Amino acid sequence: MSIQARSPVPPPISLSVPSRNAGTPVSAPQTRNPITIRLRKILGTNFTDEATTEALQTLSELYGTQSTVSVSDSKAQTNGTDSDDNWSDEDVDVGLAVQDDSAYLNETASRARKNLRRDLENKLAQGSQQFLQAFSEVDQKLDELQNHVAAMRVACDEAETQLRLSNEASQSLLDRAESLRSEREEVEARKSIVMLFLNRFTLNDEEAEAITSRDVPIGPRFFEAMNKTERIRNDCRVLMSGEDGPTKAGLDIMASTSSYLEQGYEKIYRWCSFQFRQMGRDAQLEVDSTMQQAISRLSQRPELLSEALTFLTQTRQTGLLSAFLDALTRGGPSGLPRPIELHAHDPIRYVGDMLAWVHQAIAAECEFLESLFGLGGQNDDGRARRMVGAVRTFRGSEEEGWVKELLNSAVTKLCVPLKVRVQQTVRSQESSIVSYKVANLLQYYMLTMRRTIGEDALLSTTLNEITDVSYKVFFDAIEAHGRALLRIPLDSDDPSLTPPLPILEHAQLLREIMQVYDSSLLDDTTAEPGQTFNRILDVMLDPAMEMCAAAAEEKARYRPQWDRAVFVLNCWCYLQNVLEAFEFTSEKRHTIQEKIDERVKSLEDEHYENILRDASLYDTVTIIKSKTPSDPLSHVLPAQKLQPTLARFSLWLSSPEVVHSPRLSALTSPSLHSTIHRVSLARVTKAYAQLCEEVRKPENRYEAASTLLGMERPFGQAGVLWAIFGLEEEGEESAAD
Repeated sequence: MSIQARSPVPPPISLSVPSRNAGTPVSAPQTRNPITIRLRKILGTNFTDEATTEALQTLSELYGTQSTVSVSDSKAQTNGTDSDDNWSDEDVDVGLAVQDDSAYLNETASRARKNLRRDLENKLAQGSQQFLQAFSEVDQKLDELQNHVAAMRVACDEAETQLRLSNEASQSLLDRAESLRSEREEVEARKSIVMLFLNRFTLNDEEAEAITSRDVPIGPRFFEAMNKTERIRNDCRVLMSGEDGPTKAGLDIMASTSSYLEQGYEKIYRWCSFQFRQMGRDAQLEVDSTMQQAISRLSQRPELLSEALTFLTQTRQTGLLSAFLDALTRGGPSGLPRPIELHAHDPIRYVGDMLAWVHQAIAAECEFLESLFGLGGQNDDGRARRMVGAVRTFRGSEEEGWVKELLNSAVTKLCVPLKVRVQQTVRSQESSIVSYKVANLLQYYMLTMRRTIGEDALLSTTLNEITDVSYKVFFDAIEAHGRALLRIPLDSDDPSLTPPLPILEHAQLLREIMQVYDSSLLDDTTAEPGQTFNRILDVMLDPAMEMCAAAAEEKARYRPQWDRAVFVLNCWCYLQNVLEAFEFTSEKRHTIQEKIDERVKSLEDEHYENILRDASLYDTVTIIKSKTPSDPLSHVLPAQKLQPTLARFSLWLSSPEVVHSPRLSALTSPSLHSTIHRVSLARVTKAYAQLCEEVRKPENRYEAASTLLGMERPFGQAGVLWAIFGLEEEGEESAAD
């Protein structure tokens, strides 16, 4: 039990300190009272440090057990005596028990103060007795252990004596056995060296049989024997490079291995030739690891490999041609897919199916050849192989050269039937849009074949020729259409200024061609998008624009009041709008815009003159420009004639023609209408400002010039006229710019 839990609480010490008055001084002997000093020392002692706490804890454990037992016994006696009392007597007993506990605790504390030294000495003595008892047992065990060690030492001495005697007796036998063991090890070493030499530089019977016998097929056993033969030859070169020259053993080994290798290459050649002859059109174009290793071995004998691949080329040419003709006329197994020539009435599908079949056959053939020469997987530098549709680059390796040559040879016989059928289809077309779709399709496959088998391949050359023929047919068709368009006259009875029907049909044809071109643009083509299409735009648009201008001039002869300038602008703007949806037509749009700007400039001049006539200022402006500086303007244009002109001009400013021109309303482009009208009004404003300036000059001799100009709007002020027209003055525009 801990001190904190069961420490007796001493009764409070009451000290009767005599009271003293405020005026009574404290004497010196009273401050040195021993009781007072003792109380202050007790009250000032700190019991919370670790040493004090540990000492109190030890005392609590020392005296706590006896106190607990005594108190428990007293409680048990009390409970046994009062078990039959009622509840009121139990309260009294509880109080008595508490008093007994307090008394007993006080007694324990008193005993601890008196007998502390004795109790501690008893504890130390008891602990020493326990240590002595434990050490006595350990001492007995050590005595027994010492006896056992002495007995073991005696036995070991006896065994050592017997061993020494036996060794001395058998020493001669041991020496003889050691010499025999040394001789045996030397013989074994020589034997192992000879066996290693034979295993490394000679073939055993099974390996020689695998290379030379026809009964052993080409397989792992054969290739292991070939590998060992080549390794023997490489190692044998070390024997032949000594200081004394080639050894006889080295020459014999080189001769025997050379014979085995030649027989092995002949065996591979015969096996590959047989396998290549079996690769007909019905054979699955799959290459196993045995075939790959055989081709890899045979590549060390290029003449044998070339002869073997000749059989493969002949077989694949015949097989592909037969399969292509069957696809054209018979179709697939059980008639599915259907024969390609059944769709000969649809030129795009007919040509597309033939080219798709050829492309699929080339892809399968290319995959077969790459597997045959072990070009699948990754490059030597760790990069991934060519993706499907990516440009094929031949890096000049021997295997890639064989693949390129074999692929070109395999599809050689497909070129003639493909070329004949495609050219017949192209030349029989009358529709230019169909011809362009076919030509575009041919160009796509031509670029694809160039990426796959190279530009120098026979099939790529054939497709290039067919594509040129197709484009020639297409350009002939659109050029004929353009020439026919130039011969179409305009309806003289039609007063409309919108594009005529032939122009609309021609523009629709051009739009379809541009949609086909836009959907088939290739990112990898050498030319920029639109560069190859500029010729088509020139052939299609130049005759149309020329027809609009020429036909308008011709119609204007029969209908002088018909506005040919507005008609030409409407037609050209319509053609330009057709090109707006396609980015690759930017160069042609720029060319058309330049021609439109020229026409707009001409129309601005005409519209300006018309406004001057409508506003009654044409004659006045002409007089101002044509007069000589020496003649006063009042003599050429007197005030009596100028005043009615200004009145008619003021009346014209109130007409709707100031805001909207009836002639320009026929333009299909609102922006052109607004631009031309605003430019013309600005020029009218400048002409009026020049008129006012000339009238105000003293040398022109006008009397009351300000009154003359201020009688009618715009009162001789160009700024007012700018406001009436809704325009900004040039000075303000320049400052804003």
